[in-house]
Amino acid sequence: MSFKRILIALDGGASAARAADAGLELARELGAEVAFVTVVDPAMMRVAMDSGISEAGWQAAAQREAKNLLNAFAVRAKMSPPPLEFVEFGKPAAKIVETAKTWPADLIVMGTHGGNVVSNILLGSVAQGVLRHAPCPMMVLRAPE
Repeated sequence: MSFKRILIALDGGASAARAADAGLELARELGAEVAFVTVVDPAMMRVAMDSGISEAGWQAAAQREAKNLLNAFAVRAKMSPPPLEFVEFGKPAAKIVETAKTWPADLIVMGTHGGNVVSNILLGSVAQGVLRHAPCPMMVLRAPE
């Protein structure tokens, strides 16, 4: 199996940073292309609107924050060519899978918060959702303890 295109999913957390480091290291070793994806979940908009922020204002701020996050990781990557950057709006697991299909990725690398069994059953997990529908292999890393 050859990994020529590695999609790294980012959310700004410690587990995502660890996944980015591992994915970038693997990409360098294999000479693979890299793309970063982050997903803005519209469910978060409800909280912002309750605080008086307009939908358009929230979307613009969320887009800006997402691009800043990806840009920071692209600078950190120090790769040539630089990683592609995808900012998606929607349910995170579905959008990561969709991006992996559209780009098309040979490997998805992402972090997990490693929640307990009860929280995963009740709330689900983005990593579990991606794993169920991924069009390619996955590497999932937990945050350092």
